[in-house]
Amino acid sequence: QVQLVETGGGSVEPGGSLTLSCKRSGSAFSWCAGWFRQATGKEREGVAAIDSDGKTYYADSLQGRFTISLDNAANTLYLQITNLKPEDTAMYYCAADDTGLGLAAVRAGGVRSTVQKFGYWGQGTQVTVSS
Repeated sequence: QVQLVETGGGSVEPGGSLTLSCKRSGSAFSWCAGWFRQATGKEREGVAAIDSDGKTYYADSLQGRFTISLDNAANTLYLQITNLKPEDTAMYYCAADDTGLGLAAVRAGGVRSTVQKFGYWGQGTQVTVSS
C-alpha cells in the first residue's frame, strides 16, 4: 500500500526558506513525482515535478525560487523554497505518478494543471508566510 507523508511545513516570515519532505512507503517512486499546493479558496495547482531520469519541471511563474529533488535511496521527495512570499501560503501536497499519465501530462502542458493525472497523494503540510 502506497503512503506519502509530507513534513517540513510551518510559519515563516517573507524572505525566509523552507524545505518540505515527502517520504514514500510501500513502493518506490517510479514515473514521476510532484509537489502541488492549494491556497484557501483556490484550486490545487502543480508547483514542480521530477521524472525517473531526474529531469525537473516547474510552473512557469515559480521557477527560480523552488527546487524539487528526489533521493531514491531514501525514497524521499523534497521541495526547497527560498525567498518565500505571502502568496506562497498554501497547503502543499506530495503526489506520485505510477502509470506515466502524470508525466505525459507534465511534458505536454506543463506541471500546473496535472492534478488529475497523479494517482497517489499525501495529506499535505501547511506553509504560512506572514510578518
